[in-house]
Amino acid sequence: MTEISVVVIVYNDAERLPAAVQSVLGQSFGDVEVVIVDDCSTDGSFAVAQGLARRWPGRVRAFQLEENSGAGGEPRNRGVREAVGRYVMFLDSDDVLERNACRNLVEAAEATRADLVSGLCVRLHKDAPVEKRNEWYAWLYQRTRTLESVAELPDLFVWDTLSTNKCYRRDFLLEHDLRFPKGMFYEDLQFIAQAYLAAGRITLIPNQVYFWHVHQAAAVKSVTNRRHEMTNYAHRLEVHRRIDAMLAERGMAEMRVAKDVKFLKHDLVLHLRDLPFRDAAYRAEFARLSAGYLATLAPEAYGRAQPLQAVCGYLLGRGDWANLIPAVDALLNPGKVAVPLTEREGRVFWCAEHLEDPLGREVLDVTELGYHTRPLEKMFLRNQLTVFEAAAGGGVRLAGRVTNALGRIGAGAVLRAELEFSARRRGLQAFTFPVAAVRHAGEVIEWEAVADVSGRLRPLGIIDAVWDVRLVLEADGVRTTTRLSVADTDLSGRPLPVRPRLTRMVADHVRPHVSAKGHLAFELVGEDPGRERARELITKSVQGRPGALAKSGYRRARALRRQLTSGDAKLRAYREVFSRLPVKKGTVVFESHLGRQYSDSPRALYEEMRRQGLQFEAYWAYSGDPGAFPADATLVRRWSLPYLKALAQAEFWVDNQSFPLKLDKRPETTYIQTWHGSALKKMGFDQPAQKTLTRAQQAEQQRALDRFDRFLVRSEHDVRTLARAFRLPERALLRVGYPRNDALVQARRAEEAGQARVRGPLAAELGIDAGKQVILYAPTFRTGGGRSHRFELPFDAERFAERFGDRYVLLVRSHYLNHVTLPPTVAGSVLDVSAHHDVAPFLELADVLVTDYSSVMFDYALLDRPMVFFTYDYQAYVHEQRGTYFDLREHAPGPLVETEEAFFGALEELGAGGREYAAARKRFVAHFGEYERGDAARTLVEQFFSHWSR
Repeated sequence: MTEISVVVIVYNDAERLPAAVQSVLGQSFGDVEVVIVDDCSTDGSFAVAQGLARRWPGRVRAFQLEENSGAGGEPRNRGVREAVGRYVMFLDSDDVLERNACRNLVEAAEATRADLVSGLCVRLHKDAPVEKRNEWYAWLYQRTRTLESVAELPDLFVWDTLSTNKCYRRDFLLEHDLRFPKGMFYEDLQFIAQAYLAAGRITLIPNQVYFWHVHQAAAVKSVTNRRHEMTNYAHRLEVHRRIDAMLAERGMAEMRVAKDVKFLKHDLVLHLRDLPFRDAAYRAEFARLSAGYLATLAPEAYGRAQPLQAVCGYLLGRGDWANLIPAVDALLNPGKVAVPLTEREGRVFWCAEHLEDPLGREVLDVTELGYHTRPLEKMFLRNQLTVFEAAAGGGVRLAGRVTNALGRIGAGAVLRAELEFSARRRGLQAFTFPVAAVRHAGEVIEWEAVADVSGRLRPLGIIDAVWDVRLVLEADGVRTTTRLSVADTDLSGRPLPVRPRLTRMVADHVRPHVSAKGHLAFELVGEDPGRERARELITKSVQGRPGALAKSGYRRARALRRQLTSGDAKLRAYREVFSRLPVKKGTVVFESHLGRQYSDSPRALYEEMRRQGLQFEAYWAYSGDPGAFPADATLVRRWSLPYLKALAQAEFWVDNQSFPLKLDKRPETTYIQTWHGSALKKMGFDQPAQKTLTRAQQAEQQRALDRFDRFLVRSEHDVRTLARAFRLPERALLRVGYPRNDALVQARRAEEAGQARVRGPLAAELGIDAGKQVILYAPTFRTGGGRSHRFELPFDAERFAERFGDRYVLLVRSHYLNHVTLPPTVAGSVLDVSAHHDVAPFLELADVLVTDYSSVMFDYALLDRPMVFFTYDYQAYVHEQRGTYFDLREHAPGPLVETEEAFFGALEELGAGGREYAAARKRFVAHFGEYERGDAARTLVEQFFSHWSR
């Protein structure tokens, strides 16, 4: 008996069918048959299938349906009936199997006695200049596992809805009468849902088994590329209704909620993309189809979707197009502020409508998106194009409305604007046109302009085929850039003539079109019919041997450029070129937190060297915006060639974390590692995860640590923990404290001497009332929060403001890898200061520190001011993560609280608490900061740099 039958379905795909079949015949598992089922093709596909059957008798069989079924379900059903294998797989004619797919799937099925085995599908984008690939929900396939029920892994049921990356026991399919729906699109969704629910055992394997070929430019679009067709959407909804009925029959309410979430996050979003460009009749039908189904969704599904996904689903269900179309625009363009927004009772809502509905009030609350926290220059405002028409002299008249979110642009602001046409290929050309009129108009800023496209726009031709249009709006000198959204705007009309600089043979006009994100763009086209022959000749030339040679040369040049700028090439340049150059005496490379900041002890040491007037050549490494770095140093982007050259030739390296691990330090270079804090959490080789590394991996890490010539410590606690965890020799340790803390020690001494505290310019910059005390909340890094690492405050900021706003200002400084969003109602009482690089000025400003496990506790203790430890997740953090060196509860120089009420209570008792913990603070400093004497920077200068001339 044949072990496995692979059912290959085909419709009008004669050209690609042989490759699909060959991927089955070439399997490393020998006992495989191919069952080709043709869905009554009109292009000769069945003839190709019959030819393959003749060429491979006994291994390939070909069948044809009597009439076209309209979808992929019925051909697969026929294939199952004709199959003779113990197991069955499905393959589409334009895809291929991985060479070991059948072996891996069947062996897993035999070993686990599973009804269904699923492996990893990989999508390959064949039209891209460089083939792109993405793994289909790879998190499901990180390891081999067997489920006794799909209920054990709802994500499998919800997300992996393919039938083709799976192997089924044929008796299982027949026993449960599992068939694809006939003539329905999205037949996979219904079939695989039935299979998952019926399977007694399901096994997942981490192997790649199926390569899904995506052809965006195909002449005949696949179902997934024809989502704008109403039948397509109607079929999707019907399939979802059928799956819902299956779940209801089995009482699987939680699975239904998870599926509803996926509908809002994925299925619906796929169809929403086209809505801004469809007419009223299409939208009305779309809304009609949607309303009934959306009404059946579980209300809690909206809360588990992303905010804009939920907003779109809710507004579509209410048929609110005025607010829905901008929401779709924002969904397609992350970060875009698409509507004026509404502020009510300290919350920010998408719109003022529907807030009387409890679900609407919940869904339309977009406070967490943080629109209200952005300055105007960082706002991506929606700019709706309202007029597009030809103007005299070959120009185009444009007009639009820019959303004035939350009235950020004041009614009295002086407004200016200009239009910018820029070639999409970066680094080519850009042209600007004046905006004749720009004015306030309620919740929008209206503008009008005429762009003299024919007279001024001079494309190069051929290489700059696409031009994007932006409006740069200036309000009281603050500039913000917008794109022109095209929804509901007619772009029809004749193309505009232009004069390309290279040649007019291929293109002599520009034609407006809509970009993939819904914005106005122009493309170069040929308009003169008399030049058709010339265009054909040039096109053939480009496609022929000369063009092939040119393209080949261009590809080689691009490949060479990628090779020369790759990490390996840069490493070779560092080792084989730069490291052979002489070391430049008097050169120092500074870096803080991997180049992200100008801060911490490297900054303090650098500024001390400048204060003393030393003559040296300074380089500062940066990885983001260089604007905050010192103007009197040479700035080098991290991992750039100038950065590597500076490191190779520097006499000193100074940083607080680590220069790139693969860069060897020359013997003539001295590496001063200032580090960035004493350790509560286990570090280095003391971390449990490090013990799982191979010897080679541990040796590589040790080589990087061995580069430290000097390592700053602030106490013997550092010697027992950090130095041991990094396996540093005694000779490397410098018991001098941290330069960044010199100012804190000096501030405490000044207070002890009776000098009045001066808050300085930072308080004025933040607008802090002189009569209020300052509380700094500085938690440690938290994982989670999605890709943006959003940090949720463990207390209600609005309750804090209401209870303490008359006495305190709370400064929230999240870890630099996290970010926090505050509600607008707390403005003035709670401020987000996370964007400031250096924490030291905030420590000196604060009257009280609130933290958890962050090393700022060791720094702030030097000021001898009150501290509160908000350790709401103490057990999980200490025992379930990487562990700690000491019990914070025994040593903390302030109260530990775990709830909001306890936290607020601790703040109420700050006066008494400060005195109560005074002795504990002194013990804490003596134990963890014994070498902090306030002269660390000066000591380092005297020891290493004093020989440099002043």
